[in-house]
Amino acid sequence: MYEIAIEDSFDAAHCLRNYQGNCQRLHGHTYKVVVRFHAGSLDDMGMAIDFRKAKSMLKSIIDYMDHRYINELPEFSIQNPTAENIAKFFFDRIASESEMVHSVSVWETPTSCATYVREE
Repeated sequence: MYEIAIEDSFDAAHCLRNYQGNCQRLHGHTYKVVVRFHAGSLDDMGMAIDFRKAKSMLKSIIDYMDHRYINELPEFSIQNPTAENIAKFFFDRIASESEMVHSVSVWETPTSCATYVREE
């Protein structure tokens, strides 16, 4: 089994609805997103997935989220924009283009992340 990982980052603001604590107030993060792809074999070029293709999929979502107030995006108008829900959002968008996506991790800080993993 091969595992390929790519990462990127974006800046955005959010607040957590119905949360008792500092995160109920508007605040921002520099989010780091790590996407992992799994492949059982390589193509004729010796690649599991072309890094350019993988980065392009991630970049289109990063561009959509960058410098936004996440709560105002349609996908998060009701759903809380937690790291867990943001990871699932990225996963679902990438999974619509590639069955090889295995997991997405979203880091809110250098020491805190949430990961959504494909159910097998």
